[in-house]
Amino acid sequence: MERVVLHVDLDQFIVAVELLRRPELRGRPVLVGGTGDPTRRGVVAGASYEAREFGVRSGTPLRTALKRCPQAVFLAVDRDAYLAKSALFTAALREFGGIVEEAGWDEAFLQLDTADAQHDAESVRSAVPARTGLTCSVGIGDNKLRAKLASGFAKPGSPLRDETGTFRLDQHNWAPTMHQRSPEALWGIGRKTAARLAEHGLTTVGALAAADRSALAATFGPRNGPWLVALARGIDPTPVRGEPYRPRSYGREFTFQEDVRDPAELRAELARLSHLVADDLREHSCRAGRVVVKLRDSHFRTHSHGTPVDPPSADPETLTAASHRALARFTPTRPTRLIGTRAESLTSDEP
Repeated sequence: MERVVLHVDLDQFIVAVELLRRPELRGRPVLVGGTGDPTRRGVVAGASYEAREFGVRSGTPLRTALKRCPQAVFLAVDRDAYLAKSALFTAALREFGGIVEEAGWDEAFLQLDTADAQHDAESVRSAVPARTGLTCSVGIGDNKLRAKLASGFAKPGSPLRDETGTFRLDQHNWAPTMHQRSPEALWGIGRKTAARLAEHGLTTVGALAAADRSALAATFGPRNGPWLVALARGIDPTPVRGEPYRPRSYGREFTFQEDVRDPAELRAELARLSHLVADDLREHSCRAGRVVVKLRDSHFRTHSHGTPVDPPSADPETLTAASHRALARFTPTRPTRLIGTRAESLTSDEP
C-alpha cells in the first residue's frame, strides 16, 4: 500500500456545464460571460478549447473576445448551475473513502491509501462523468504540489497526456519532467517572481532547485527564499484537509456600461454590492473582519484599498459603511469602468 494524492480537475468546467444543456454546440468555440452579450462590458468566465485557439481565456474582456473570435457562441453565466454540478463532483470523490479537500468549484484533492494508484485514478475518471456528465483530468502525486502539476499534464492538449487522461508526477520523474521548464510552471510562482528569479540567472526549475537557500533568503526573504527552492525540488508538506471548503473571501463586482465619474453613483453601486456580499456571508455563516474595494479605471488600471470591520460583521449596512470608507481613500484621476467590494478576514459563526 502507498499513500498518494490525486488532483482531480474538471475539464473546461463552466463551458462543459453549458454544453450538457446545449449539446449541439459541441466542437464550436463557446464563451461564457456576463449576460452573454459580447457587445456589453464584461469578461469571459469560461472558454471552450476551440475558443482558446483564438487567444481567448478566462478574464478576457467580452468585446476583445468578440474581435478575436467573432464566430464564437456567447452564453450568459449561470452560477447556480455550476454550484449544483460542483456539489455532485465532490460527492463522487467522497465515495472513494479517502480525504477530499475541495479547492474550488472545479477541482479537488483526494488522498488515498492504495495498492494501485493508476487504477484508482482511472476509476475516478470514470466515476466523475457518471455522476456529473463532466470529464476530468487526474494528476497522481506523492504530495499536493506534484499532484496539482500532474493534472495539468493530463489535460487535453498536453503533449504528456495519454489515453487514460491521467499523469503521475513524483520524486522518480520530477527532474526529467520539470527541471528544464521555467519556474513559472511551478504552482505558486507567477510572472513577476519568475522575472525576479531570471534577474539572478535562475531561468529553469532545475537551476532554482540547485540554488543556495541562504542566497535566496537574502533576496526574497527568510521564508520565501527557502520556500522557492523547496518548490523547485517538488517538496510540499501541506496536508490534504477534509474540512468543508471555505473561500478566503466573498466578493462581488460590477462593470459599468459607461464609465462613471460621479462619486454618488459609485457609492450607490457599492451599497448594492455590499448587500449581495452580506447575503453570501450569512449563507455561509461567516462574518468579515475586513472589506476591500477595487476600482478599475478607463485605462484598465486597477487599484484597491481596504479597511477593517471591528467587530467582524455580516450586516449589510456595516459592510456598506466600510466599503464607503475604503472608497474615500481613492483619489481617482480617470473615470471608473469597474467597481467591486470583497469581504476578507472571515470568521465563522459556527462553533
